[in-house]
Amino acid sequence: MKQILIIGNTGGIGKALETAFKDRGDDVTGISRSKDGFDITDEASVERGLKPLEGNFDIVFVATGALTTPDTRPEKSLSQLSLKAMSQQFLLNAAGPAIVLKYSKTLLRKDAPSIFAALSARVGSIGDNRLGGWYSYRAAKAALNQLIHSASIELKRTHPQSICVALHPGTVKTDLTDKYVSSHPAVTPDQAAIHLLSVLGQLTCEQSGLFFDWAGKQVEW
Repeated sequence: MKQILIIGNTGGIGKALETAFKDRGDDVTGISRSKDGFDITDEASVERGLKPLEGNFDIVFVATGALTTPDTRPEKSLSQLSLKAMSQQFLLNAAGPAIVLKYSKTLLRKDAPSIFAALSARVGSIGDNRLGGWYSYRAAKAALNQLIHSASIELKRTHPQSICVALHPGTVKTDLTDKYVSSHPAVTPDQAAIHLLSVLGQLTCEQSGLFFDWAGKQVEW
């Protein structure tokens, strides 16, 4: 049985991950904004939520993030860019998970392999960008990927067996993506969770700092 911490366990993917981990017999601690007032865009909230936790977690999984915010929608052109929208996207999809890692670093096991994983998105890949658009969301996820890569280097100094990765869950059918899925192939949150658990189970320490999709294939930066 592994000790699992899920940040965002009431969202579509987070809830499905919690169920999948529990189904295989793991002990899951879940924290979310709707249930616990845990706001990853507020460092004081993150500190309050994580500092009281004790124990050595085998996996810390950040399942937060959103394609849109109350003031943002995926931009189709440069003319739609705004500093407010870009700031909101960066806070939610990049800075937030990084602050979670800051305060959860001491919760990761040092005496055995441990994993810190955060949900990224293939559209955050610079090398895979063929269509343009979606500026703020793409940039925020690209920033998250860089933060994960940098953190993986530091983590190795204190947690030699650590694995720190960004994961693309595929296109997942949730309330947040419903307007944007269209005819694009998509999976349910339950299916995405099973895929992600499979990827986590195959990772090695040598793969820390990298970016993988739902099938375990490395995504280019």
